[in-house]
Amino acid sequence: MDHLPHNHNEKAERMFGHMPAPEEFSAAADLFKLMSDGTRIKLFWLLCHCEECLLDLSAMMDMSSPALSHHLKLLRSCGLITSRRGGKEVYYKAADNEKAAALHHMIERIAEIACPE
Repeated sequence: MDHLPHNHNEKAERMFGHMPAPEEFSAAADLFKLMSDGTRIKLFWLLCHCEECLLDLSAMMDMSSPALSHHLKLLRSCGLITSRRGGKEVYYKAADNEKAAALHHMIERIAEIACPE
């Protein structure tokens, strides 16, 4: 469709013409689905503020290592976190990319709005 059936205002017509592709909305929906779990939000937030090994993260999150590994795998598969091996340990931290930075900012901002002091 090149234009809207009813041209009520030019702004809507211009915005319609610049709407992102359907796959971009699908990618955003997939990210929101992934982050619909409070445990993953907390884990991601922690990894935005520190680099940690699985055992320390398990203690911080009060979770078993296998359960935490599942969440780490999901976060890593979508590019939100990275890992590195240091001897026998694997260390995790937030990825240094625009998606991770934007999500971190959004989590912090929503926490401020939802939980004012």
